[in-house]
Amino acid sequence: MLRKADPFDLMIFAHVIEAGSFTLAAERLGLPKSTVSRRISALEAALGERLVQRTTRRIVLTEMGQRIRTSAEQIVHEVEVVTALAEDSQVTPSGRLRVSMPGDLASIAFAPMLAQFAINYPAVQLELDLSPDYVDVLADSFDLAIRIGGETLGLHLTARHLVDIGIGLYAAPSYVAASGEPDLPQSLARHDMLVLHTGGEAVCWRLEKGAQVAAADMSGRRVSANSYDLLLRLARAGAGIAALPDMFAQPYVDGGELRRVLPDWRLPPAMARAVFPSRKLMPRKTRVFLDELLSFLKPKPLRAASAKQDPAHLVG
Repeated sequence: MLRKADPFDLMIFAHVIEAGSFTLAAERLGLPKSTVSRRISALEAALGERLVQRTTRRIVLTEMGQRIRTSAEQIVHEVEVVTALAEDSQVTPSGRLRVSMPGDLASIAFAPMLAQFAINYPAVQLELDLSPDYVDVLADSFDLAIRIGGETLGLHLTARHLVDIGIGLYAAPSYVAASGEPDLPQSLARHDMLVLHTGGEAVCWRLEKGAQVAAADMSGRRVSANSYDLLLRLARAGAGIAALPDMFAQPYVDGGELRRVLPDWRLPPAMARAVFPSRKLMPRKTRVFLDELLSFLKPKPLRAASAKQDPAHLVG
């Protein structure tokens, strides 16, 4: 019973034909001549027929050798095409890039970075999933997911720390002018509080000032929503005090639409991580996206107009 022909042996056969000798083919392939000769013999054994007649000056193809020549050369060609594609992808990122991230993070903070990435890498088709739920990175074929928090990952996933997102209390100057400004965490109960809720539960404000910790009285809650974007809009409109990521609020602080209240107090930071499949070779398209994101998140120098603001809360 004949064995299946080894594709690698067919490639060697094609190189022998192209070179016109076993010696020259061995040199081009970087293999010992004895290995080339042995592999051709193994191919002949697998096919049950001789492929070449060897003479002192040249090799002559048998009828079977002539019949399989085109197929062997096609295998070499396909390998060269695949190699060229791989080399090109290492130089020019291309193809579909599937990324999952929280919608508020994408629209409020990362939109400039995403736009610039699309401009810089036109051969990459960026597909964003802004679902609030955690996606299954492997089962749903995502290249990368941005997650908030430090949940345990599966064996086949790897995480890269991106940034610790500071969270402070913010209100519009119009609200402060009308309702006053709290001087202690305990004073928040007398104010209109705009609160995030997740899973149907309002997130309590656990405030920290150095080693001091104070749990805010949440009886002043007026609005709760599972969207930072909405809470940000409500705070800018003067509806109350909101606990907001600093990176979301800072542009509006710079523009005079928001101000920090209880500036010495802040909520525990939220850790943002990039999660991706564990593998030694990260696709070039994923690597450049992650690099662009890390560069975007580097702290920016303080502008003169905002030099009086607390620099510790500037993230990006």
